[in-house]
Amino acid sequence: MTTDTRTGNQTDTVFRTEGLNVYYGNFLAVRDIWLNVPRNKVVAFIGPSGCGKSTLLRCYNRLNDLIESFRAEGKVFYQGEDLYASHIDPVEVRRRIGMVFQKPNPFPKSIYDNITFGPRLNSYKGDMDELVERSLRQAALWDEVKDKLRQSGLSLSGGQQQRLCIARAIAVQPEVILMDEPCSALDPISTLRVEELIHQLKEQYTIIIVTHNMQQASRVSDLTAFFNVQTSEKGGRTGYLVEFDRTEAIFQNPKQEATKEYVSGKFG
Repeated sequence: MTTDTRTGNQTDTVFRTEGLNVYYGNFLAVRDIWLNVPRNKVVAFIGPSGCGKSTLLRCYNRLNDLIESFRAEGKVFYQGEDLYASHIDPVEVRRRIGMVFQKPNPFPKSIYDNITFGPRLNSYKGDMDELVERSLRQAALWDEVKDKLRQSGLSLSGGQQQRLCIARAIAVQPEVILMDEPCSALDPISTLRVEELIHQLKEQYTIIIVTHNMQQASRVSDLTAFFNVQTSEKGGRTGYLVEFDRTEAIFQNPKQEATKEYVSGKFG
């Protein structure tokens, strides 16, 4: 089944994905994705393991390029420009489209140097102290670390480390923040802090979050995309998009039976 799922008009669309197929070698990992991501919204990707959520997420900042066997067919447009056009610099793409990973990964540097690492690489000319404070405030971490900026980022708790990583992503002044299961390694209290932060950040950023937590998707996102996986006779698993809609519609009144079964816990 191919579902043409599009949300947002042309002027409000940050990402426009048209007929995207993702291959690793000859293996088709994700097929026929049509998906528009609107500006200043939180979009959640949900679905069982192996359905291509993280693979698609990494297509949006070209991190999959680092995998030698990766190949993409179809189109991915960012702000109306083809992300995979020959003249596009993947490094610049990753500056404009930040990434927060599943496990907090602060650099083995001070809190201050974690924040300034990216801006220094990009030859930031502004007040670095002001940038550090602003980034940490945006990540709701400033009050907790303002007196220990020279301490190692690795000395922070897991939840604080993840907010430090969010602050580090913000510091290079991206336009989009991608989050790949950012709370999976965190305790419930830290998870709540990150979720509250996501709500605040969407005023300035477009956010896409991959999550296996149905409650989290329903709490933080404005729109939800449900992906499923198709298994071939040889055991290959190919992900595809089943349905994309307002989050309340996905969880309360989905159009597809597979979506209904997944969000109700019948599989996955």
